[in-house]
Amino acid sequence: MTRLALVFVALCLLTAPAFAHAAGRGFVMLLPAGWVIAGGALAVLVSFAAVSLLPRLAMKAPALPAPLSPAVAQLMSMLSAIILAAFIVLGFIGPRDPVENLLPLAIWTLWWVEIVMLHPLFGNLWEAINPFTGPRALVTGRFGRAEGGPPLRYPAWASYWPAVAIFFGFAWFQLVYPAPEDPAILAVAVLVYLAVSFAGVLAFGAKDWLGKADPFAVFLAQLGAAAPLGRAGLRWPGAGLLSLPALPVSGVIFVLLTLGTITFDGFANTFVWLSAIGINPLDFPGRTPVMGANTLGILLVSGALGAGFFVSIWAGWLWAGRPGSFARLCGRLVYSLIPISIAYHFAHYLSDTLVKSQYLLLALNDPLQTDADLLGIGHAHVMTSFQNTASGALAIYAAQTSALVIGHVIGVAVAHSMAVEEGLSAQRVMKLELPLALCMVAYTGFGLWLLGAPAIS
Repeated sequence: MTRLALVFVALCLLTAPAFAHAAGRGFVMLLPAGWVIAGGALAVLVSFAAVSLLPRLAMKAPALPAPLSPAVAQLMSMLSAIILAAFIVLGFIGPRDPVENLLPLAIWTLWWVEIVMLHPLFGNLWEAINPFTGPRALVTGRFGRAEGGPPLRYPAWASYWPAVAIFFGFAWFQLVYPAPEDPAILAVAVLVYLAVSFAGVLAFGAKDWLGKADPFAVFLAQLGAAAPLGRAGLRWPGAGLLSLPALPVSGVIFVLLTLGTITFDGFANTFVWLSAIGINPLDFPGRTPVMGANTLGILLVSGALGAGFFVSIWAGWLWAGRPGSFARLCGRLVYSLIPISIAYHFAHYLSDTLVKSQYLLLALNDPLQTDADLLGIGHAHVMTSFQNTASGALAIYAAQTSALVIGHVIGVAVAHSMAVEEGLSAQRVMKLELPLALCMVAYTGFGLWLLGAPAIS
């Protein structure tokens, strides 16, 4: 018994610390979170004061870039469609493990994170690499030429509502459905989306369907407009958003939904949410028992975000003397949320992507798990140890917090520039945008709290 006790003590002394969370939140929670939140919120508030007191800081709307050559865009689209078709086949016949099958890694890491995050840097790449315009041109016999007239006119009443519905279905599948990474199930889901979207492109034309009804084309075009680089040259980050037309109500709701879903994705695994829906965070039962609660959660968080936006715009509009149309003002100022959406996307997926990108590389090296070595990297292994050290976790946390603060600051600058366009006096401009700026400050604090909040994953 004495020997057993000595062995136990020795094991306790010699065993290294174990970390249950890959993102290193154990380290993050040791930080002075209150000071981090206060500092980030103060930075956003100071940025508002700076742009309000210095009108010259207002950005100007740049010229829109010329469209791509139809031949080049259609050729790239065809290549994209062929690659996507290969990934879908691998979803059915490839390995069953999601971290070994190329389809889940291509959809959730390569496309939904890496390609998406290239848009705020280099502009609307999806315009060329979407898998629809090339196949449509091939089917209609206009390959290498500009798009012809579609058989049907896109109904004005539909507006952005199809994009809202499809994106909600996508978010539900990603955040609520129990097995969004199952290769075969994901392959079916991708095929359903492709069938619906390609039918829409054939019926209504690529310009109208991809411009309003396809959520990913709409979302990526908005992210691309915020890019400092692009075919139109160098500009201030977010300046391209000033060139976009005012969105109707359906378009405003779409933007709010895209931001609300990514916010709920970060909130859904926190101890606060799980406790609120009656789940013991230390004994998480899996996704199936919380499907109803999480479906409601997406709606509640998106609704709360929408309410905060509309109320802040309404308050500023009233305070400034009701300048112009309230609906048009909402349709313009909602673009100021795009830089914030970009920041949340980067911060939320950073930790997971650093690991999943390694799995993606290994899957590309051996797509069918036949011991192939297509990329010549041999038997490389996925490294996650950088997330389980104090320096690694702090570096990730610093990148995430910096992204959130910078995104909100750019959002404030975009909102200010749009308010200046109203042609009001400096005092009325400040009244118009102050409630929205305060809403952004509060949202900054909430986002920074999410990064350090105790969570199950």
